[in-house]
Order: sequence, then structure tokens, then C-alpha cells
Amino acid sequence: MGRWLHTLTAAGVLVLTVGACGSPPSDEGKNGEAGAKDFKACMVSDSGRFDDKSFNQTSFKGVTDAVSALGISKAQLESKSDNDYPTNINTMVRQKCDIIVTIGFKQGDATYAAAKANPNINFAIVDYAYTDTQKNPPLPNLQGLTFNSAQPSFLAGYLAAAQTKTGKVGTFGGINIPTVAIFMDGFAEGIAHYNKTKNKQVQLLGWDEATQQGVITNDFQDKNIGKTKANDLISQGADIILPVAGPAGLGALEAAHSSGGKVNAIWVDTDGCVSAAEYCSSLLTSVEKAMDVAVTKTITDAYHKQFSNQAYVGTLANKGVGLAPYHEFDAAVPAELKSEITALAADIASGKITLTSKAQPAAK
Repeated sequence: MGRWLHTLTAAGVLVLTVGACGSPPSDEGKNGEAGAKDFKACMVSDSGRFDDKSFNQTSFKGVTDAVSALGISKAQLESKSDNDYPTNINTMVRQKCDIIVTIGFKQGDATYAAAKANPNINFAIVDYAYTDTQKNPPLPNLQGLTFNSAQPSFLAGYLAAAQTKTGKVGTFGGINIPTVAIFMDGFAEGIAHYNKTKNKQVQLLGWDEATQQGVITNDFQDKNIGKTKANDLISQGADIILPVAGPAGLGALEAAHSSGGKVNAIWVDTDGCVSAAEYCSSLLTSVEKAMDVAVTKTITDAYHKQFSNQAYVGTLANKGVGLAPYHEFDAAVPAELKSEITALAADIASGKITLTSKAQPAAK
């Protein structure tokens, strides 16, 4: 498949001077035209930090892209732990930010509280939507940025089922929450679709969509735990692994990379061949979310005084999610299979194929 969205520049492009809760935020920019230099876009990472080769890093790219395009200024704070979120968000409030973008479901409560207390500041949160309107009535200055990751994960599951040599593929998650389960659900449904259309019996290890139970690390940071979970799946016969565990998932890439070509992996959130290029020779593809594009858009809307509190949902149809190129596996993926995946993507985008994952965000 062709490149469908802007991807990250080389891993390590983000050099930050801030790490601790309460430290002065990094503040850069202010080289734009009159008006632009007075607008400040701010971001608070989750505990995965901005160099996670995953969704924090991609989300922050959305801020830097907005700075480049608009000439505005920016500030950012890295959270070292979940306890940092309220303090870091309120630090950004005191920095007189015009829009504050937070990342991840764990910042949901703190972001809502800050938005409610500061109606003159716009807020957006990546990978979270306030679906319980009784608990969290809609606020005019708060937008959720969500992604239907089940859709490209379906394509990845179909691809994995077609490419496995052992007849077994595996997956594991960081925490059993909807934004993690949605990848594994879609992956499972893609495998099931392959089995049904090809009369095969490829087995998925590590996740049961019906029971919503499977292999969970309960950790997004520790690569050793991720490597252990991956090796457990490999020992059971899986030769393609989909880790959905942030930086902990890098352990699965290490396990695949050290297998001598016997095991491969599929990355999530970003194009792993760009964000974790050292593992590209073991990456069949990646399930991408265009978080950078969504973040840039909400900042741009706020800058032009067109901010909306309507939740954004990235889909295959609007190119908010997609499957990355096959990179070093391009020659190994048959042309017929590539065509099948392209057709499946079109059918999902048009609604001809519907997915059943209950973790899917509500469509706009």
C-alpha cells in the first residue's frame, strides 16, 4: 500500500528540556507573523513520554507541525508518572496557553476538570472521548480526538493470517482498556475473515474478542515484560506478533528481531520502520493512527477561532487511520494479497464490511 499519511521524522527528533512535574515547560517558537506569535499551543504527555516511538511522539509531531505551519509558539511537559497529570496541565494553564492538548485516557479526568475550570482555554485530548454525558456533560472548549483502530487492524490481521507459516499468530496488550482492545479486536476479526474466505484455520493466540480476555502486560513501559510475553507466544507457535503496549511492545520487536527471521511483528500507532527503524527488517507492516494530523488540525482550528467540541474519529474513509507500507517485506507480500487488502480497505471505508468490536468510537 502507498504511504497514506505523514509519518514521523527520525526517532530522536524530539529533544526536550523538561521531564519533571512542576519544572518550567519548554517554550519555543514565536517567529511568526503578528498575531501568530501571541498564540501558544501546549501539550502534556502521558507517562510514556515524548520519545516513546509511539503515540506520544506522533501526537507531539502534530504540535511541531502546527508551529511550522502557523508560526505560533509552543510549550510541552513530559509526565513521569500518572500523578503528574493535574499539576502539569495546570502548569500549562498558568503559562497562558491558548490550547492545551493532553494524551491518553489516563488524563481524561484531569483534562475535563481543567477545561471546566478554564472556559477561555481550548483543550483537546488524544485517544479519548467523553461518552458518559451524565458524568461529563459536553464542554464547548473540550474536544476528544479518537481513532477507529479496529479498521486497519482488521487489514493487519488478514495480512498476518495470509503470511504466517505456522498457522498461529499472537498479540498482547498493555492494559485491558478500549483503546488497546480495539487493535486486538480488529486483528482477530481480520484473521477470522481470512479463515472464512480462504477456508483456513489460522489461530490467534493472546486475545479472545468474545470474552475480552487475553495476554496483558499491565505495563506500558517495561520492554522486558513485553519481550517475555512475546516469547511466551512464540513458544506456543506464533510467528507474527502484534504488540499493543506502547514502549513495552518494543520488547516484542526485540524478540522478533533476534529470531533470525523466523518471527516477525506488526507495530501500532506509528510506522515502526520510521519510529523504530532498527527493527524494520522484522516489521511486516504497522497499524497507524494519524494523531499528528488530528492534533495539527485542532490547533489550527483553535488558531483560526474555529475550534469545535465535536469528537473527531479517524477512520479509513477520512485517512485518519491506515496500514503502513510493507517496506522490507514489499517483495515478500504477493501482489494478489496486496490487491485483496486494498479491496478490503475500500469495503470497510464504504461500509460494505462492518466490524463488530465494541471498542470502536462512535462515528461522527
